[in-house]
Amino acid sequence: MPRAKFQTLTEQMFYILLCLREECCGIDILDRVSAMTGGRVNVGSGTLYDLLERFCQAGMIRETRVEGRRRSYLLTDKGRETLDKEYRRIQAQAEDYRRHMGEERYP
Repeated sequence: MPRAKFQTLTEQMFYILLCLREECCGIDILDRVSAMTGGRVNVGSGTLYDLLERFCQAGMIRETRVEGRRRSYLLTDKGRETLDKEYRRIQAQAEDYRRHMGEERYP
């Protein structure tokens, strides 16, 4: 059975939504994701604009401004719920790791 859409998020999806807690446009998102992750996560422009469209269609973000080709977006309540759910899922994974690998690895 196929996975439900946005049931879990990729790293790129997670950081795009995290950036959109404040209004910003695509180029700002690309810069913020890289800065936020110390360059560990990069989003290509094609991937970014595809995800922005999918997030808009799913009601997770909304377009707030259009200035020529520049479009700005903002997280919706549904997007915040999705982001919070993913954060809790990641926390649960980290807790599983600590529980099964032993706390002695973490001073």
